[in-house]
Amino acid sequence: MANIIYIEYAFTVFPVQPTSDILIAELGEIGFESFVENENGVLAYIQKTDWQESIVDGIAILENENFKIEYKVKEIEQENWNATWEENFKPIQVGDACVVRAPFHDAPKVDYDIVIEPKMSFGTGHHETTFMMLKHILENDFTGKSVLDMGSGTGVLAILAAMKGAAPVEAIDIDNWCYLNAKENVERNGFPNIKVLEGDASLLRGKKFDVIIANINRNILVADIPIYAKCLNAGASLFLSGFYLEDLDMITSKCGEYSLKFEKNLEKNNWVAAKYVF
Repeated sequence: MANIIYIEYAFTVFPVQPTSDILIAELGEIGFESFVENENGVLAYIQKTDWQESIVDGIAILENENFKIEYKVKEIEQENWNATWEENFKPIQVGDACVVRAPFHDAPKVDYDIVIEPKMSFGTGHHETTFMMLKHILENDFTGKSVLDMGSGTGVLAILAAMKGAAPVEAIDIDNWCYLNAKENVERNGFPNIKVLEGDASLLRGKKFDVIIANINRNILVADIPIYAKCLNAGASLFLSGFYLEDLDMITSKCGEYSLKFEKNLEKNNWVAAKYVF
């Protein structure tokens, strides 16, 4: 039986977000089957039998002058595939208590061991925004609280919230790959009661939560903050990320219009994750 050969595209992108998210979505539509996000961009993989040299020529984001994207291409034989994947997908440690890892990593001795098979979904902990949102969850009490993870990606934030005692927990993402992947990951981590839904903020009509977590992007956050506010119980918390430090005042001002008060923010490499209270 012949070895399967994979083609690896190593994309260097700026800005990293939302460029990486858009790029992954567009590559997924043309046959790329696995992705690894890193601090510089994305590694994307496709079987050589599904590949041709011109395969990325029609990718819209590569032709968009608002994004700076460069890439290199190489072949990887099947015998080296697992080693390549494991080399590029590193476990993420958040403080002393939490590790986000893939199934092929050894289990660590921590309070919160989250196993994620990322596939095409965003949210492994490698990106600054996911890392900071995990840190927010670790630093706050989630016991017995109803939680919504909006733009859930892999479901990692919903899973950590459940590990910290939150219930009930919902995870919503508009992307089908994310929806399917989150369903797999909540099962993998022993939380089948986390309700995973595919869709957008229109699914929130009539719902109430003690905590809403939304790691999306600035424009969607600004549009959806009024909806989030309607869904918060008295004394609830809203955690927002997916935007830069220079956008914090605008996000805070928008939250203030709906009686959401800024409490604190975390910052990493100019990305921000902020907490507001209702």
